[in-house]
Amino acid sequence: MLRLAAASRSDWIDGALANVNMIVLDHAHCEKKAASVALNMIFRYHYRPELMIPLSELAREELRHFELVLRILQKRGIAFEKLEPSTYGQRLHKIIRQTEPERFLDTMICCAFIEARSCERMQILSESLEDKELRDLYAGLLKSEARHHQTYLDLAATGVAEKIVYDRLEEIAAHEAAVIGVPDPFVRLHS
Repeated sequence: MLRLAAASRSDWIDGALANVNMIVLDHAHCEKKAASVALNMIFRYHYRPELMIPLSELAREELRHFELVLRILQKRGIAFEKLEPSTYGQRLHKIIRQTEPERFLDTMICCAFIEARSCERMQILSESLEDKELRDLYAGLLKSEARHHQTYLDLAATGVAEKIVYDRLEEIAAHEAAVIGVPDPFVRLHS
């Protein structure tokens, strides 16, 4: 269960299908960023040994996904170049409180929602694309994205009562729904 408070806007898939190469390029950047986030958490919360292995496993799997998408880009002759990111992550993270342990809790929940939204968008792509290779790619990543969503929620619950996690999850879910409801000026996986 992804716990998203709102489904993607119906116009998102139209833009994605009209800009498939841009979506795949952005997807590569998203996987790279996801690996970086997991590694940064290892350094930020080095004093929390219970986080080390799950975050390390997440980072490695995100890097494998990055490599998978890079290979598709190379096969299609699409250069892996700098790309203006969507504003989704930046807008989502505005809800994160700045003092610990609230910062940790909010960060883990925001990461969970990014993974959930990725899963939802990849499912839409897997059901909408005519390109079999890309349909298979996105269908093949669904379980991983859903598992990453749950891993971040499980990590959020370390050292905090589950009720606190799920109360805050509802607040952040409403915020995420508002964020995704406003389209970015360009088409991205999370626009």
